[in-house]
Amino acid sequence: MAQRDYYDILGVAKESPLDDIKKAYRKLALKNHPDKNPGDSGAEARFKEISEAYEVLSDPDKRRLYDQYGHEGMRARGYSGPSFSSVEDIFSQFGDIFEGSLFESFFGGGGRRSGRKARQGREGADLRVRVELTFEEVAAGGTKTIELKRQARCDECRGSGAKTGTGVETCPTCGGYGQVEQSQGFIRLRRACPHCGGEGVHCPSPCSRCRGEGAVAQKREITVRIPPGVHEGNQIRLSGEGNEGVRGGAAGDLYCLIQIKPHEFFERYNDDVVCEVPVLVAEAALGTRTDVPTLRGSAKVTIPPGTQSGEVLRLKGQGFPNLDGFGTGDQLIKVVVEVPRKLNPRMREIFEELRHLESEHSNQTRSRFLEKLKKYFKGSGS
Repeated sequence: MAQRDYYDILGVAKESPLDDIKKAYRKLALKNHPDKNPGDSGAEARFKEISEAYEVLSDPDKRRLYDQYGHEGMRARGYSGPSFSSVEDIFSQFGDIFEGSLFESFFGGGGRRSGRKARQGREGADLRVRVELTFEEVAAGGTKTIELKRQARCDECRGSGAKTGTGVETCPTCGGYGQVEQSQGFIRLRRACPHCGGEGVHCPSPCSRCRGEGAVAQKREITVRIPPGVHEGNQIRLSGEGNEGVRGGAAGDLYCLIQIKPHEFFERYNDDVVCEVPVLVAEAALGTRTDVPTLRGSAKVTIPPGTQSGEVLRLKGQGFPNLDGFGTGDQLIKVVVEVPRKLNPRMREIFEELRHLESEHSNQTRSRFLEKLKKYFKGSGS
């Protein structure tokens, strides 16, 4: 069964701003939360579906990827699906959208409603880096080694954040739940605990090296696999290569944004490569063979006699590999006939003779143009 369009799920237009997407999601989430629909077995499925749509459309990079490639294209480019598996996970990720609403008060805002204490450990943040490639690297694919600075586990406290010989303790402010309640009239609101930041634990004696964070900055080299034919703006996701999690939390992911350096000879058009090749007037008229650069070295190209400036010749299979495996593009050679700007006496003599001969044997293109020109002026009454 085909997966529904994310914009249709939220009932918004494709060009809608983030604020409209957020409002639509909040409205639908309030309506379809399982706690508000007891006995409705489809409520949780609908709630997860609209949350998945919001997860993609609220993230600029994922939204751009979805708009360009759709569901199948996103999966082919590393999107592995929503980062939640339950209603509690959804609220822990998007809970800020519902702060201050009756939803948070009545439905409990996640794990606290069933009396569970907050999970110890904090997930590491995702990281984004730019990976610059040449045209040749894009065509060949392979690997690229990058250096980045990320938060790695503190060796001194082994990621606990606590001084050696001590440990973490249940947060006295929230009792380990990670949330505190506030009353505003008859409404009770829940917020992340200001003392422990929602973790449910704190370090009475923090580690001197990481200052209780459980992680320290560290430089690291990472090898990224580059698939042949990637495009400017594509992202490559490396799971678990982001910042280290704290106190057992999962590491974040690393997103590599592809940038392609301009080339001195080539321009890219989808999977094809475009290259302009200058030829002399005599070469264009008489024909010639010339060397042209390609992504894989040089090649000999025949310029047929009578080639016009702007004509395009094609070298089959000399472009970029298709990212989805559908063959290889071509190299398009645009011929530019170079007219000399200055003439020495001998050249002028030859060109004067050539002009005289051409006027006696006018070519078909020029003749048709002159005929059309006469009809145009006659028709305009000039």
